[in-house]
Amino acid sequence: MDRHHWLRRIEELDPVADAVEIYGISATHEFPWDYNQALSFALFRTYAVPSIGKLLASTGEFTERVQKRYDDTALILDAVLEHGHDSTQGRAAIRRMNQMHGAYDISNADFLYVLSTFVVVPIRWIDDMGWRRLSEHERIAAAHNYRKLGALMGMKDIPETHREFATYMDDYEREHFGYDPGARAVADATLALFTTFPPNHLAPAKVVTRFSYGLMDDALRAAFRYPRIPAWEQRAARAAVRARSAVVRRMAPRAEPKYARQLPNVRSYPDGYDVAALGTFPRGCPVPHTPAS
Repeated sequence: MDRHHWLRRIEELDPVADAVEIYGISATHEFPWDYNQALSFALFRTYAVPSIGKLLASTGEFTERVQKRYDDTALILDAVLEHGHDSTQGRAAIRRMNQMHGAYDISNADFLYVLSTFVVVPIRWIDDMGWRRLSEHERIAAAHNYRKLGALMGMKDIPETHREFATYMDDYEREHFGYDPGARAVADATLALFTTFPPNHLAPAKVVTRFSYGLMDDALRAAFRYPRIPAWEQRAARAAVRARSAVVRRMAPRAEPKYARQLPNVRSYPDGYDVAALGTFPRGCPVPHTPAS
């Protein structure tokens, strides 16, 4: 296979009817590392909306058990990506999300904002720092993949295109980004976790944290009251990611998909896991679950 094998396959598919397949190819063959990083930053952005960050802080889960919460989120989304929305595993994962979210009073607007970050942040990350820009097929497919997920989560008035998702996200952030001490605590705990991920753990934690600041935009840093970062330092952080992408561009395409469960960042379940037992059970778990062997 040459370097553009998967892109040609994507272009053969219908970006709406085959949205899930296209998104899977893009996320697990073409850009698995980039999608993992971008989705991590997408979730991080949501903390800067006080109604979201304050709620996450109140549970204690994202400050006291941040590794497990990171892993649970990755593995739940992983099940949908790997098996599809309509599969047994995918339905179990979506059911878990709905059970967890259903225990709290979360507005449809906040739900839509989180969904929009999943669509928009990876597109912008890859266009800026990936080994190639996303094709229009991939952008359309990403929007429709998450539109389907949003519908299964009961969201209303979901944006129809990736451009509409981008408009929604940008408008929501301008209106709602702001400081909350609980949200800042969640952000700090998440950044501390990032410093432990391979190969980040090989560098001093302060250096990794500063590098993360460099990848944030000014509005996001301001919402958390993080320090200002000089423009040259922001350029250097992005240049480092682009340097990695320059190497990837010269590598053979990935023949086998790479999922979140295969990443060294996910460490909570060395003996396996049951999708139906992931996450939290604010209202109590109705049935016992035994982790898969």
